Amino acid sequence: MVDSSFEKAVKFYTEKRYELALKELLKSDSNLKDNPDLSYYLGLCYTKLKQFDEAIIFLEQAITSQTNVLYIYQCRMILSYIYAVTEQFKLAEYELKRLIEDGYESVQVYCSCGYVQYQQGRIEKAMEFFEKALNIDGEHPTTLNSVGYILADEELDLDTAIQYCAKAVEKVPDYYPFLDSLGWALFKAGKSDEALEYLRSAFDLSKGNKVIARHLKEAIDSRK
Repeated sequence: MVDSSFEKAVKFYTEKRYELALKELLKSDSNLKDNPDLSYYLGLCYTKLKQFDEAIIFLEQAITSQTNVLYIYQCRMILSYIYAVTEQFKLAEYELKRLIEDGYESVQVYCSCGYVQYQQGRIEKAMEFFEKALNIDGEHPTTLNSVGYILADEELDLDTAIQYCAKAVEKVPDYYPFLDSLGWALFKAGKSDEALEYLRSAFDLSKGNKVIARHLKEAIDSRK
């Protein structure tokens, strides 16, 4: 028997109508045992709606019940994201480690590993993971931006920092984290006028991000 609520939910999810998708999933005639995709989509919807406690429950259920390896990979990646944004970095690290152990090596996995290590203050380890990511895809914008930002923030290699950040901005021009990184790298290199252009754009697009606000203030104050 076709579960019309589940089919509607998947359609709403692909249309990015996450609240409607969740309502249909909760009305579904399927049960979690017979339809492992139900847990998967519940986890996705709760993640999109930033209801992370509920998302974790269903993503974990999906991992244990799924036979689709792509879904398992996605669930672990999403769990690592949730743990990272909620600053549970040890748990994020665990999920990413499991992916690597299970053979899911990708630029996204290694880039996420680098981010998690960096957030724990392990600069050298972070750079090792970012290097692995770039070995897979030397043009990956998020990895380029991450390496550039660290090189600038730690004042390790400002020329390379600017080069990497500029390449990331070239690939994704209006993404405020990339604009901020390039502005910050330029500021660290003593190019305040150029830096302000990017930092102001990043601040406006981010609608007042605190880190970007701090970067912008430093750049402005340096000119007084």
